[in-house]
Amino acid sequence: MTGQRTLTVILHKEGDFYVAECPEVGTVSQGSSLGEAVANLKEATELFLEEFPLRESEFATWAC
Repeated sequence: MTGQRTLTVILHKEGDFYVAECPEVGTVSQGSSLGEAVANLKEATELFLEEFPLRESEFATWAC
C-alpha cells in the first residue's frame, strides 16, 4: 500500500461519555475520556477497514 491518508475525528460529549466519529468511514465509538474515545474509534475503524478496505488510492493510515 503506497499512500497515506489522515482521517477526521469528530468529538463531542454526551452525558458522562465522549463520542468519537470518523465521517470518512462512518465509524463511531465512545469512551469515558477523550483519549479512550479516540483509541476506541481507532480500533473500530481499523477493524472495519479490515472487512471493507478502501480502494488503494484511498488507503487510510492513522496519524496523530
